[in-house]
Amino acid sequence: MNIIETDNLCKQYGAALRVAHLDMRVPEGSVYGFLGPNGAGKSTTLKMLLGLVRPTEGSIRVLGKSMDRGSRLEILRQVGSLIESPSYYGHLTGEENLRIVQTLRDVPEKDIREVLEIVRLDGQRDKKVAHYSLGMKQRLGLAAALLGYPKLLILDEPTNGLDPAGIQEMRELICSLPERFGMTVVVSSHLLSEIDQMADHVAIIREGELVFQNTLEALHSRSCHHLALRSTNNAVARILLSERGISCQDEEGYLILPILPDEEAARLSVFLTEHRMGIVRLEERQRSLEDIFLELTGKAASL
Repeated sequence: MNIIETDNLCKQYGAALRVAHLDMRVPEGSVYGFLGPNGAGKSTTLKMLLGLVRPTEGSIRVLGKSMDRGSRLEILRQVGSLIESPSYYGHLTGEENLRIVQTLRDVPEKDIREVLEIVRLDGQRDKKVAHYSLGMKQRLGLAAALLGYPKLLILDEPTNGLDPAGIQEMRELICSLPERFGMTVVVSSHLLSEIDQMADHVAIIREGELVFQNTLEALHSRSCHHLALRSTNNAVARILLSERGISCQDEEGYLILPILPDEEAARLSVFLTEHRMGIVRLEERQRSLEDIFLELTGKAASL
């Protein structure tokens, strides 16, 4: 079952189409990474999923129901979210901030203590939020989103501004939510390395258009291994390889070959040497996920 489905989802501001014909499919129980360069339309899309922005065109189904004025509140009772940056009252303590959200959402009071423990803020519950670090404020925002243990959690750039330790802590927490509480998590980021370590399903958006949507494993499969050979005469080496039934392509002074078993690669080296062909370099290569991301987004972006 898909917990989120969008069909032909569009958002236009003036003449600019910020989100273009998006067909999202978020499987239930997944950590769904929503990846793209800054300004690609990620936040706009998430706001439409929450009913904060009205689509110009298209439809949205969340938890099996169409997102519209009549159903929005019913749907959002089962959804937690942290969009852009957490909202809080600095003069109140962490616990007092959560008590306001707990009252508004009409969830059990015991959830406050539990979510503070989940995000590891139970020791800071009586401290005023104005004195929290940025990482603590992010975790408080996540705690507010977790109140009531929603079926769906939507997080927009949750690691923004965190130090490496805070990023690691947030990542571990997000990864644990589906198994611990049966939640589905949609997490947006412009950092490929973060999504690679958190998500099991990935969507990549470029200038408002979805250019990839599948499992993380399928994205990794695009990063295929190959051999790169550089010889003293690549033109002759290519003919010799062709005679052995090995196809190859020229690329920046190298011959690109399919991956070969170690024994066959060794025999190939001997074969070329016997034909007076000097091997300058023979190396195994694999396209990085960063290369794939740049190829899909069509531009250099913050990785």
